[in-house]
Amino acid sequence: MLEKRFGRIDFESPALIFGHTDYYRDEFGEGLSRKFLGFSSLITPEKLSEIKVLTNRIEDKFRKEGRRLINIDPGYLDMAKLVLASTKDFMHRIYLDRGIYAEITLSYQNKSFRSFDWTYPDYRSKEYIDIFNEIREAYRQQIEK
Repeated sequence: MLEKRFGRIDFESPALIFGHTDYYRDEFGEGLSRKFLGFSSLITPEKLSEIKVLTNRIEDKFRKEGRRLINIDPGYLDMAKLVLASTKDFMHRIYLDRGIYAEITLSYQNKSFRSFDWTYPDYRSKEYIDIFNEIREAYRQQIEK
C-alpha cells in the first residue's frame, strides 16, 4: 500500500527492537519491532499532513477488535533535519493542517544527526542516528542527480 502511494522502497532498515518505552504496550502487546522505510519518490514538506492522514487511514484498515496492528509514523528527512508528523500537540510542535503537527526530531550538524531535549530516546540512539545518516547520504545522492 505504501509503495503504491509513495513509489518504490529504496531503503529498508532491519527490524529494530522497540524497547525504549512501554507507551504502546497496552495497545500492541510485548515484543514490538520497528523498521524505517525510504521511498524513491521525493515529497515536498507541505504534503506531510496529507501523508499522516493517509497513514492513519491505513492503520485503521488493519485494526482488529478496535486495536491497531501497525503504527506508521511518517516524516521526511532533508540535508538539515528529520521531521516527524504527529497528531499530538506539544510545545515544540507546529500545527500544519487537518489535526497534524510537525516536529523537528533531529538536526544535522558536524557530519551527523543530533538530538534535542524533546527527541524520543530511541531516536537519540547510535543505531537510529546511523540509519538516518545512511538515509541522508542516499538522499544527497538522489538530489544531486
